[in-house]
This record gives sequence, C-alpha cells and structure tokens, in this order.
Amino acid sequence: MKKTIRKKVILRSIVGIPIGITIGYLISIAGSLIWGEGYYSPCVPELITAMGSEIGAVVLQTALCALLGLSFSATSVIWELEHWNLVKQTGIYFLINSIVMMPVAWFTRWMEHSVVGFLRYFGMFAAIFVLIWAVECIIGRRNIARMNERLRQTRGEEK
Repeated sequence: MKKTIRKKVILRSIVGIPIGITIGYLISIAGSLIWGEGYYSPCVPELITAMGSEIGAVVLQTALCALLGLSFSATSVIWELEHWNLVKQTGIYFLINSIVMMPVAWFTRWMEHSVVGFLRYFGMFAAIFVLIWAVECIIGRRNIARMNERLRQTRGEEK
C-alpha cells in the first residue's frame, strides 16, 4: 500500500471512530422513539441481559459502533483507487464491511441469533448497501453530465 493511501486510511479511521459512535447513539434514540414507549433504551434488552448490566452493554455497543465507523471510514479509500474498476471497488468494500458488520450485529444482539435471523439481517444490510450505492451512482452520473455540459459551454460547443 502506498504511503499516501496508508495515511488516508489511518486518518479516516481516526475520524470514523466518533462518527460510528454518533451514528450508533442516534440509532438508539430513533429506536427508543419508535419502540421505547416514552423511555430511552440505549441498547436492546437482550444485550443488557447478556452483559449483566446496562453499562456493560452500552460500553460494548459503543466500542463496536466505533469499530463500524472505523471500518466504513477506512475502506472509503477504496473508492479512490483509480486502477480498480467499479465492480472490484464495490465488491471489496462490501466484503470488508460485511465481515465487520455481521459480527458486530451478532454481538450487539441487533439480529436474532439464528440462521434465519442472520440471513434476514444480512439481507437488510445488503439491500441498504445496494440502495445507497445506486443513489451514489445516480448522483455521480448526474455530476459528470453537468461537468461535461459546462465543458461544452466553455468551449462554445453545441449539444
């Protein structure tokens, strides 16, 4: 790995940790608003039971959300590897983050501990990934079209 890429991975990892924690916290707030019946639940009750205390569960979940933030941020460098095609970038990015996400979801009890629960959670993760990827591609294509149009206009070319 080139030195500049390594540096980007390290810097993004550091920035990704608090982002992951923040997103995890915001998700716990949203979940509490939806299912909490007026109460705040920092994590799922099954995790509290498994950890033996609410603070233990919150510490574990916070650390694992930090790991998710680190993973997604660090792997964002993949999108800048111009010598890789889009299929390779997408596949490697998805693979790495799936390998991180699925154990995190398992340990935090975000998924049911069964084969069906695993497959259901992985399916939701994959569907959300595809949706975000498609939106990003549409935005990217639109931006390229706008840049090309501006280039044509600056050159005085017609459509």
